[in-house]
Amino acid sequence: MLSIPQHQHHLLSLHLYFQNPFNPQTFLFFPTTTTKRSKPFISSSLHHQHTSQETNNNEQQILRKHNSKSTTLLLRRLSQQQQQEEEEKKVEAEVVENEQEEEEKKVRLLELSLVRRRTPQFSGSIYLQSYPDSSSPPPIARLFPREADVDNDKMLKQALEIRRKVTSEILKECMRGAKFSITYSTNLVSLMPEFIDHVMIEAASMKQLPEFSHSTFNARAKTFIQNSNVVTLIRWLKHHSLTYPQIGKLICMSYGNLESIRRSVEWLKRIYVKGNYLGLVPIKAGRGVLERNPDELDEIIGYLESKGIRRDWMGYVVSRCPQVLSFTMEEVRSRVAFYMNMGMNEKDFGTMVFDYPKSFGALTLEEMTCKVNYLKEFGLSNEEVGRLVAFKPQLMACSIEERWKPLVKYLYYLGVRRDGMKRMLTLKPMIFCVDLETTIAPKVRFFQDIGIREEAIGRMLVRFPTLLTYSLYKKIRPVVCAVLSCFLYLCI
Repeated sequence: MLSIPQHQHHLLSLHLYFQNPFNPQTFLFFPTTTTKRSKPFISSSLHHQHTSQETNNNEQQILRKHNSKSTTLLLRRLSQQQQQEEEEKKVEAEVVENEQEEEEKKVRLLELSLVRRRTPQFSGSIYLQSYPDSSSPPPIARLFPREADVDNDKMLKQALEIRRKVTSEILKECMRGAKFSITYSTNLVSLMPEFIDHVMIEAASMKQLPEFSHSTFNARAKTFIQNSNVVTLIRWLKHHSLTYPQIGKLICMSYGNLESIRRSVEWLKRIYVKGNYLGLVPIKAGRGVLERNPDELDEIIGYLESKGIRRDWMGYVVSRCPQVLSFTMEEVRSRVAFYMNMGMNEKDFGTMVFDYPKSFGALTLEEMTCKVNYLKEFGLSNEEVGRLVAFKPQLMACSIEERWKPLVKYLYYLGVRRDGMKRMLTLKPMIFCVDLETTIAPKVRFFQDIGIREEAIGRMLVRFPTLLTYSLYKKIRPVVCAVLSCFLYLCI
């Protein structure tokens, strides 16, 4: 044993240690080599603790960081894992929902199987339940009250939509039977939703009549359409040059009283309303015209005729101002008295209304009074304002805030005072009807460009206000250029 080399002693100690690691005899110190410094050979447990402490210290000292590639790879992997988890959750939720829906369907099918059988009905039909059905309501209404209400609302809306489509097709079929084109029938029926609903209601009410108690909805709807003569009325209105939008609006305005449309159009023809205005006048005048008695309308026309409006002018006046037919007799008299109090006679009033019918019916009495009072602020008397309005009734359609006040301010900066504005208004009232930015201002700038001062321009406009009504490029500019060229020729 003493003659064994040192490296064999080292191997022997390791062999003894692994055989019995807790033997105190193995805790010996053996030199590894003869040339190197001898190191102590400690137990495995102490060595493991020592190495773990060193690695912890090294990890605390050296913190490794991911580079861009490893970071991207890590984020991509994490995102894929999250997506997979979310998809798994969605799939699980869908499976649970499908299972619940299947269970609910089974319960509903079971309850429906217990409900007594009802008589077959047309799709979209709406009937009251018979006495035996209403005495024993289905158990679904008791088990699922809220869902049943929602389903009933949806079913009711769907039934109404189905009935509307069916009624529209029946009306189109009737129009095609009267030789109307498919395009014209489709366009016209699409503009009559109120009349379609009216046909639905009347066809449903016909179910209570004994002769229609066993007929289908299609037969009842077709019978009502034929009895109402709506197709014949459409043909008649189209013959009188009414467009299909006008025909559709008139039929909807009548609320089923189609005879009132024919009566109104016939009355308008008697007062010389022609062409497209036969449909335009009732639409703009409102639904009240269709409901009014022709005798009331004749009274209004007779009163206006006695105040200076000729009979053959009535068609033109009513066509340009349909609101006249919507006035009561008291309103018509108050409007006529408003103009008569300004000193107008019957001839002046008649020509004024014929020249500009909107001056009589398009404005309210309050607006008309405000405009007359504003014109009086220029120093005009009541009779002078009446003559001015009779000569130029378009003044009543001009806005005070948008047209007159900006013009007065502009003339004031040109040196025109109130007396000058009164003279301009009396001699050429059209100046207060034209647009300031497009008509008056360019002409004033032209005079400024040729060297005329603002005060001189103001005095020129007061003396000759008609100058503002001339065309700048057709009359004013050519004349000025010709005068300047002649002046230069004489000077040379």
